[in-house]
Amino acid sequence: MMKFLFGLLLYSLMAVGHAATADLEKLMAKQANAALALMSFSIVPDVTTSTLNIKNKNTEDAALMLTQLGGGATLSESTPIYLEGTLAYSRYDPTFVITRGENTQSVPLKWNSVSVSGGIGWDFPIAQDWVVRPIVNIALGHVVSDLRIAQWYINDKYDLDFSFIDGGRLNAVGFGGSVMLDYELVSPKHDLDLELRYSYIRLESFGSSSRAIEGQANAENLSVYMRRRAPTGYKMLQRPIRYVLEGAHTQFLGEQRGALGFDYMSSTGIGIELDSSAYDVFITRTRLVLRYMFGQNTDGYSLGLAMSF
Repeated sequence: MMKFLFGLLLYSLMAVGHAATADLEKLMAKQANAALALMSFSIVPDVTTSTLNIKNKNTEDAALMLTQLGGGATLSESTPIYLEGTLAYSRYDPTFVITRGENTQSVPLKWNSVSVSGGIGWDFPIAQDWVVRPIVNIALGHVVSDLRIAQWYINDKYDLDFSFIDGGRLNAVGFGGSVMLDYELVSPKHDLDLELRYSYIRLESFGSSSRAIEGQANAENLSVYMRRRAPTGYKMLQRPIRYVLEGAHTQFLGEQRGALGFDYMSSTGIGIELDSSAYDVFITRTRLVLRYMFGQNTDGYSLGLAMSF
């Protein structure tokens, strides 16, 4: 989990204006864009954003929570097809204010979204232990809103239609691609993985409960990831126990740059890995890694669990 030192999430919009339907629709359209923009941070596998918990420093309430589970692997050297996938959940709690004369109403929201994304690529060897990997990506997402005040009160006071933000639904589909430069060394002394990746996925809304609500967002970033695994000298499960050192850095580009108050995120980690390949089990390796994550006005810790099959 991560606690950000700045006070308000950029996409927690506070709108003050006329209580007119047109203004409300514009506001909700901005909120739909915000929801998809936040979803864009979870549709690409990324260590630095796999777990985020952004809080309002004044209330200590969570303004954003994002959790991602994902990974990828090449089938084999003889069949160099690369497959990846992610499953993510996020909760976004913006608040906005509607004002009409001296009458002001604060409207808190609670939006929940779930997304799933996948990719298929092919490994092209360019040197010993080096491959270039183009990847085609697709993503699907679903956002559900929950208005936490009485619908009748809003209708009575402002004569507005809150059908989208009160139980509204929004679907999203994304298409794009990635290209990865991957170095993978496997040896008795140590294993070394190094990945440099550029990703771009375009998200578009469809199937909204309100025709006025249409959103779009771009996921675009450049990331580097390094992991070293080496024996500790001890054994468990008839195999050496390995220590794990890793580092990651992601530069957010385009619309993502600055969207959450930072342009980049970095991560360093240390952990252990158990090898269960001596047994007839589906899981061959299990890693537990403690990470320190940091960026502009940002720092925190996370505990990651990874498995190889």
